[in-house]
Amino acid sequence: MGQILRDRLKQSHFKSAFQEATLNVLVTADYLKEKIEKLCSENGITAQQYNVLRILKGAHPNGHPRREILSRMIERSPDATRLIDRLEERELVERTVSETDKRLSITKITAKGLEIVNRMAAPIEALDHHLFSQISPEEAETLSSLCEKIYGQQNNIKTFDNQS
Repeated sequence: MGQILRDRLKQSHFKSAFQEATLNVLVTADYLKEKIEKLCSENGITAQQYNVLRILKGAHPNGHPRREILSRMIERSPDATRLIDRLEERELVERTVSETDKRLSITKITAKGLEIVNRMAAPIEALDHHLFSQISPEEAETLSSLCEKIYGQQNNIKTFDNQS
């Protein structure tokens, strides 16, 4: 097992099955990210921008405050404000002041933003189908379950900085 990874990394063995699994997850994530980035690029946006637009489409027409968008992102952005600024400059989102808390800014997807997300729906679905045509729905469920097992306890894991 792991010959494809060994060939890809030009490495004959791994220290443990856990190291091999970690490397496989990282290589797979990079592969999937590359495919998504290409699709997003063809639509003039980045994967992080698509993620924000997808989140806001789900909240349409109400929108979300910045912290809520950030909490729902696949890859957390350290500078969500600039990310949203760039989307606003392109008129893909708009910001309004909350009616209940004047200190809170609410970001909403615009018609132009919805158009991009809707245009990308079919290609994203086709990409999902193509990428996962190699595994069964049961295997996909197992993969999801295993991934959640790894990152699901992230708040309980000591960071490398705290291990001293």
